[in-house]
Amino acid sequence: MDLPLLLILCTGNSCRSQIAEGLLKELADDLFTTQSAGMNPAKEVHPLAVKVMQEIGIDISQNYCKHINLFLDQKIDTVITVCDHADQSCPTLLSSIKRHHFSFPDPAEATGTEIEKLQIFRQVRDDISKLLLAYVAGRRDAVSA
Repeated sequence: MDLPLLLILCTGNSCRSQIAEGLLKELADDLFTTQSAGMNPAKEVHPLAVKVMQEIGIDISQNYCKHINLFLDQKIDTVITVCDHADQSCPTLLSSIKRHHFSFPDPAEATGTEIEKLQIFRQVRDDISKLLLAYVAGRRDAVSA
């Protein structure tokens, strides 16, 4: 059975959406296929995003930044935007696609020492994790109902 495709979008696909993709693959790979993409993808997944995910046992080191156009010809079940720019500039998709928007600050814009930047990346990771735990619980409830 093919699982529904859940697409996570942000602008650069280097931090927030990659963190969310890693978390969802860990939390709910039995519910849906998770991919992430960007409206204007960066050249690489941010090294600090990789590092803070490794801290919680999730490896996103092989992930890469993808453009949303790679997915527009696929049957997308749900789109989750994790930054305001992606929400505002997301292409008009079929009305049958479920859309959710959650705004998180861009940790790539953090300034200071590496330790200070890591604190920001961890906070964003933890905030995304809390939200996705609740989202997955809701999807599981809906499936079992």
